[in-house]
Amino acid sequence: MQYAALVTVLVMLLSAGLVWLGYLIHVWRIAARSPLAPPRRMTVLVFGQRLGRDHPQHDYRLRLRRAMALLRQQQVDHLLLLGGRSGGNRSEAEAGLAWLQRRGLPAAARIELEQDSIDSLENLRHARRLLQAQPPTGALPAVALVTSRYHLARCLLLARRLGFDSVPIAAEPTLPKRPRYVGLLLMEATYLMWIDIGLRWARLTGRHRMTERIG
Repeated sequence: MQYAALVTVLVMLLSAGLVWLGYLIHVWRIAARSPLAPPRRMTVLVFGQRLGRDHPQHDYRLRLRRAMALLRQQQVDHLLLLGGRSGGNRSEAEAGLAWLQRRGLPAAARIELEQDSIDSLENLRHARRLLQAQPPTGALPAVALVTSRYHLARCLLLARRLGFDSVPIAAEPTLPKRPRYVGLLLMEATYLMWIDIGLRWARLTGRHRMTERIG
């Protein structure tokens, strides 16, 4: 990953920041244009976030509210809450389930917890393992990725790299314009550039360790 960071910095300098600007536009477009519901009933993956005193914080609560809305609209075939322990006494997925239950989780909801991950890539890798273990074994269903708008581009890139047929679903009703949110979009553009260019560099140079981790 160190080589990926160096190559990314070099590309950014040689392009005078234009390549990074391209990634920022991509992140912003997905953040702004992603729908609030999938085109049909789907398996829904809800990305967790670091807890505050063992409870979901603002962005995670918005993701859970979107999941609850989809459940009530009967647009969810199977709901996976993603996220392991991030410093507290319970996992992000466990805290998310408790939050949903306190708000009237539909009795017929089919919910599964993925509690072994610590980042978005691990979320998806472990979710893939869980889904492939279910009948028909080895088959991956199409999935809807529910997360904050700023986080969607990264999750979509990783999901498609891991073989998911996936669509992004935004947690927030519209794209927030607050300074904090703009900063998050800028950070995501940088992170997405690092992942994408790093993967391209790894394929070009035959560094299979990185490509095998995201694949």
